[in-house]
Amino acid sequence: MASLIKSNSSLVKGLGLEPVLPLNSFGNVLLFLFGIFLSTAIIFLNVSVFVSILLNKCLRGENRFMYMLSTCLSDVCSGVSYYYCGVLDVRDSYDSPTRTYYVAPTFLGLSYMAILAAQADRYHAVSAPFKYAQRMTRGRTLAVITCYWVYAFVIVAVNNLVTVGIAKQVTGFGTFVSNIFTVIIMIGLNVRLFLIARFQLDREPPSAEREHKRSSVYLIVVVAVCFLIAWLPIFLHIIVCNFSGTTCYSFRNEGSDPLRILPRVNAALTPVLYIRGCAGIRDTLLSKVWKVCYRHTGVYPRSQKRSVAPNIQSVSTVCKT
Repeated sequence: MASLIKSNSSLVKGLGLEPVLPLNSFGNVLLFLFGIFLSTAIIFLNVSVFVSILLNKCLRGENRFMYMLSTCLSDVCSGVSYYYCGVLDVRDSYDSPTRTYYVAPTFLGLSYMAILAAQADRYHAVSAPFKYAQRMTRGRTLAVITCYWVYAFVIVAVNNLVTVGIAKQVTGFGTFVSNIFTVIIMIGLNVRLFLIARFQLDREPPSAEREHKRSSVYLIVVVAVCFLIAWLPIFLHIIVCNFSGTTCYSFRNEGSDPLRILPRVNAALTPVLYIRGCAGIRDTLLSKVWKVCYRHTGVYPRSQKRSVAPNIQSVSTVCKT
C-alpha cells in the first residue's frame, strides 16, 4: 500500500501537481485515499442507477426518472472532476492556475437544479394530476432538462469570456440571489410535499396508485432534505463571504475543505437513496446491472423469486407517467 501511494504521489508530481496534502502523515494519506474512494463511489453508484433506468422500459416511461437520469449524469461528471479537484492540490477559484474554468462547480449546480425541478414536477403531479398529464408531456420534460443544462454552460462560457473582475461581480451577485431564492423554494416545496404525502393522500381511497404517489413524494422529499443538509453550510458560507468581501477559501484547497467535500458526499448518497427508495431501480440493478455480483453470492432480487404473475392494474399504475 505504501509503495502504491508513493508511486501515485510521484505520478501527480510528474504532471506538475501535488497531492491534496503532503503525504507525510497518516491523516494526510487517509484524506488522499478518501478523495480517490469518494470519486470512485460517486461514479460507480451513479452509473449503476443511470444504466438501471435506461434498461427498464417501465421506469423510462415516467417523467420523474428523467430528472433522476439528469442528476446521475451530472453527478458522474462531478465524480470524474473530483479526481482532479479533490485528490490533487487544486483551488478552483477565478485567479487560481489550477482552476477548472468554472466547469467542475457547474456539474454540482446541475444536480441542484435537477432536484429542484424534480420537486416541482412531483408537486404538480400530485396536486393536479389531470392538468399534469395534459401539460407535462415527455417532450416538455426533456425540454426543461435541456434548458437548465444549456443555461448552466452558457453561464460557464460567459464567465470565461469576460474579465476576472466582471466574472466575480456577476457570479457573486447571481450566486447570492439564486442561493437565497432557490433554497427558500426548495424548503417550501419540501414542506408542501410532505404535507401532501402525510394528509392529502390519506383522503384518497386505498389503491396501488395512491401508494405509488406517496412513495414517489417521500423519495424526492428525503433526497431534497439530504441535499439541503449537505449544501446549506457552503451556501451560508458563500453568502457571508459576499457580505463581508472576504475570500471564500478558508482551507488550502478543494479536497481539504469540509464545506466543499459535503456536496460531493451528497453526490454519492443520492443514488443510494434512489436505490433504497425505488423498487424498480433496485430490482433492475440486481437482476441486470449487478448480475455478476449476486450470481457469485447466490443472492437474487425479489422480483426473480416470484412465480405469480403481477396484477395488471398494479403494473399499469406503476408505469403511469
